Amino acid sequence: MPHRRRRNAARNRRRSALAGSALAVLAALTAAAPPAAAHTARHPRTSIWTDEDAAGFWTEERMADATPPDTRRDTDETAAPPAYGSRSTVLRARTFAGVPTVGVLFSLGAGMRAHRCTASVVHSPRHDLIVTAAHCGTGTHQAFVPMYDRYRDGRHQPYGVWAVTRGWRPAHYRTTGAGTNYDVAFLRVRADARGRHVEDLTGANRLTRVSGYVHRVTVIGYPAATRHHGDRPVICTTRSTRLRTTRQMRILCGGFYGGTSGAPWLTAFDPRTGTGELIGNIGGRDGGGPDDVISYSPRYGRAVFRLYAEATGTARG
Repeated sequence: MPHRRRRNAARNRRRSALAGSALAVLAALTAAAPPAAAHTARHPRTSIWTDEDAAGFWTEERMADATPPDTRRDTDETAAPPAYGSRSTVLRARTFAGVPTVGVLFSLGAGMRAHRCTASVVHSPRHDLIVTAAHCGTGTHQAFVPMYDRYRDGRHQPYGVWAVTRGWRPAHYRTTGAGTNYDVAFLRVRADARGRHVEDLTGANRLTRVSGYVHRVTVIGYPAATRHHGDRPVICTTRSTRLRTTRQMRILCGGFYGGTSGAPWLTAFDPRTGTGELIGNIGGRDGGGPDDVISYSPRYGRAVFRLYAEATGTARG
C-alpha cells in the first residue's frame, strides 16, 4: 500500500544535504557491490563494507531521516474502516523498550530511504545469522542494528551495527501467488572488530518447526512511519489463524506499520531473556498484510529448513 506520508520542505533540504555528504561513501560501496543474484547474494571479497563502515555511515541524522521502501503497511487513517470492524475494538501493539534479538535492517539507497525492515537473530552454529522477509532483499551493503535506539548514532547503539555479508532466500519465492508462501530470508552478518559474533552479544531465537496454523505468538517489530511510532519497537501477543488458500498464518493486531516486514513471530516467548521459538515472520501475501492491523507470515516448512541448512553449512550431500 503506497505511502501517504507528507514530506515537508525541511526534511527535503536535510535529505538533499545528507545525500551530497554521503556521495563519496555511496560511490565506494556501490562500486564494490555486485548485482544481487535471484537466489543468493554473495559478498565480494574486495568489499570494504564492515561493521565499522556501517556504524560510521549511520550517523544519528541519517538514522533519523531514514524511511522504509517497504511501504505496504502505511494506512490512511481517514479512510473507511476495514472489513474486520472498528479499530477501537481491535487489539493494538504496544511500544516497549525492545529486546536484543530484534532490530532494524538499514541499507544504502537513493534518497537515503534506508530503514528497510525488521530482522531478528536466529540461533546458528557460527552465531552470525539473522532472519527477515525475502521481499526485504538479500543483498549486501545492509546493516542490522539490534535493539535499535533512535536517539543514538551508529557508533553508540547498545548492541552495535552489524554489516550484512551474504543472504539466502528460497528459490520458489515470488512476490505474488503461491510464491509468497516462501517470503523468508536468512542473512549472515560479519564479526565485529574484536572478533565477536552478534549472537554472542544478543542471544538468539531458535528456528522451530510447528504443525498447524493456530498458535499463541508474540510479534515484535519496528514501525518506521513517523506519524505513528517513529522507530520505536512494538510488541503484540495474540493467537494466529490460517490465511485461507495459503500456507500462511494470520493475526489481527494494530500498529504494525511500514518497516515491520520481517518481524519475528515467536512462541514460548520469555520476556526475561527476550527470546523465543521462531515459527514465522511478517511477510507473505500483500508483502505481509494489507494494512497495519492484518499481518501475515509464511508457515516455516521444509523449504525454509533446507534454506537454513544451506545458510549454516549444515546441509547434507
